[in-house]
Amino acid sequence: MNVDEDYIRLLEALLFASSEPLSTALLHERMPEGSDVGRALMELRKHYEKRGVVLTEKEGKWAFRTAVDLSESLQLEKDVQRKLSRAAMEILAIIAYHQPLTRVEIENIRGVSTHKGTLDVLMEAEWIKPGRRRQTLGRPLTWVTTTGFLDHFSLESLTDLPGVDDLKASGLLDRRPAIEAIPGSDDLFTGHSDEDALEESDEDVFIEKLLLS
Repeated sequence: MNVDEDYIRLLEALLFASSEPLSTALLHERMPEGSDVGRALMELRKHYEKRGVVLTEKEGKWAFRTAVDLSESLQLEKDVQRKLSRAAMEILAIIAYHQPLTRVEIENIRGVSTHKGTLDVLMEAEWIKPGRRRQTLGRPLTWVTTTGFLDHFSLESLTDLPGVDDLKASGLLDRRPAIEAIPGSDDLFTGHSDEDALEESDEDVFIEKLLLS
């Protein structure tokens, strides 16, 4: 016994329009009285069995799903750029202009302690890397930017960064060498921890000039 084509079309529409699988009982309620829902489901499943989507049944509920053999072809890989924290942006900018410099020197310029995780984030992004150790007591490790940093921000070289003299004149960079910088009222970043949100100021212009890709 053939099922009325209109019944199959209606059943197909109900399943496509639903955002969730539909139970057989619910389909019986939605279909015209006297229609053979079970047979219509079988006909519909047979019609789609070799197509890109198939009619599936699980625990008494029906839904259209992508054919299993096509799942790998439909997978998309997308690089997701993690948004840098304010602390990470500050540290990246300082390293770019003062490199090579140590963690202590970064902290002297910022006037705050630097969380190790912040440097780890920049390393994971492949924008900074360890440089040479200072030939001083304890031989502290220095940090420098990478070619990945240049590539990401479309820079041919570090000389393409906004002019240091202009930034110093505007008060956006510490005027002293990093190794001599100490926390004080003239420092670029003072009185904050890595978690503090800094107020909008000319410093934002500096950050945006460097990090706007």
